Order: sequence, then C-alpha cells, then structure tokens
Amino acid sequence: MPILGLLGPLGWQELIIIFLIILIVFGPRKLPEVAEAFGKSIQKFKRASREVTDEIQSAVDETDDKPKT
Repeated sequence: MPILGLLGPLGWQELIIIFLIILIVFGPRKLPEVAEAFGKSIQKFKRASREVTDEIQSAVDETDDKPKT
C-alpha cells in the first residue's frame, strides 16, 4: 500500500508546510536545482509507465489477433 494512500488528500496548507520544510532543508539557492531534478524524475517515471502500458497493450493486441482453436 503506498504511503500517500495512508495520508489522504493533501490540502493547500499541507503543501505550504511541505514547501517550507523543503526550503529549510535545501535552502533558497538549491531549490531550483531540486525542483528541476524532481521534474525530470517525474518525466522519466511517466515515460517508463507509458512504455509499460504500451507493451502490455501490444501483448494484448497480439493475443487478440491469434485465431482461436
């Protein structure tokens, strides 16, 4: 079970608190680098999940194309 499932929906107050904690931990100078790295990680994750979805879909399409005996 993912940990975010245990937390429930995050409101704007929680997001502000998380942002302030990140700001304190990394500092204002490192924050753009951290945000850029986070964005790239999200892009890589989306790309990988899209590739897996495409592979599964192509496998399903292949099994649908085979004649039933």
